[in-house]
Amino acid sequence: MKKKISVLTATRAEYGLLKPIIAKLNAAEEFDVRIVVTGAHLSPEFGLTYREIERDGFIIDEKIEMLLSSDTPSSVTKSMGLAMIGFADYFEKFKPDLLIVLGDRYETLAVVIAAANQRIPVAHLYGGETTQGAIDESIRHAITKFSYLHFTSTEEYRRRVIQLGEEPERVFNVGAIGIENILNEKLMSKEELGKELNIDLKKRPYAMVTFHPVTLEENSAEKQIRALLEACREYGDINFIFTKANADEQGRVINRIIDEYAIKYENIAVFTSLGTVKYLSALKYCSIVIGNSSSGLMEAPVFGIPTVNIGDRQKGRIQASSVINCEPVKEDILRAIETALSDSFAKKAKETVSPYGDGHTSDKVIEVIKEYLLDKKIDLKKKFYDCTVDL
Repeated sequence: MKKKISVLTATRAEYGLLKPIIAKLNAAEEFDVRIVVTGAHLSPEFGLTYREIERDGFIIDEKIEMLLSSDTPSSVTKSMGLAMIGFADYFEKFKPDLLIVLGDRYETLAVVIAAANQRIPVAHLYGGETTQGAIDESIRHAITKFSYLHFTSTEEYRRRVIQLGEEPERVFNVGAIGIENILNEKLMSKEELGKELNIDLKKRPYAMVTFHPVTLEENSAEKQIRALLEACREYGDINFIFTKANADEQGRVINRIIDEYAIKYENIAVFTSLGTVKYLSALKYCSIVIGNSSSGLMEAPVFGIPTVNIGDRQKGRIQASSVINCEPVKEDILRAIETALSDSFAKKAKETVSPYGDGHTSDKVIEVIKEYLLDKKIDLKKKFYDCTVDL
């Protein structure tokens, strides 16, 4: 009997990272792999990004609606409730031997709670990280405690998962899949990318911009995104390519304001979602990455691209030397952009070494999954590991 594995995905970014793992698990004869899609993937407002999964040739086993068309704290909680109800039925029907999840979103927490109630072991990618400005910090650590197998992107993060009480033999430093995607995806040429985006990328340099709400700061989204956009206005000789915020609290506020500026200013272009290949291709040829997305800390340094990291959303994450941190105010953002665009800093960025692994993440993940599933090593009666000795 093949071992049954469910892979959860709720957002465009999450799927892009899970893609090589899904492909290699599908190729393994020992597994019956099912992709279950939820969240923003199924929303027209966020680009119906489940279609990218289908374009990649994967079969979606189930689509589970749970996202309300509001991003207030109350609606986020209600969406989590819908996710738990929908996945309770799904898990009862399919009964997977393992659930694979990635990241730190509220949908993921709801799903792993449902899995725990139905005695389904969880493999979690990217515990141990810190993002002090976002509620994702607490969600990520909660998912860690609901999970059985842990895959971290650095050794420091591995130690932190163990500090949370997880036994060291179940915690593996595998590096970041974003690095693997850069090394293995066939990226587009600059000319091909320009045609796809309908932007003349040879006319002038461009910046990639993604800004998400800082969910532990009350009602800060509008002020911060306007500060960023006003800073962008000062650079009429640069194109700014925005990708919209995810379905987080205050995310719709950010997206509405970006749309307003894109209508007024011809050097600001906005996309709901670019997909993995177009997004990585756009990173490859840009002059600078701006915003508060994790891609500015993980993927951009691999390309040798300077990053301006704004505000506290990513505060606490390990950073490469190509990252400049600044406050979410116009003047500070302008100073950081000016530094990032200087010849001396551009040279420094080109010499940056990523702290996030060697690009062989998916193979390491699958090796561990095979060991635990095929050799029946999973015992859900976890022991709490007390860190009284060196790790």
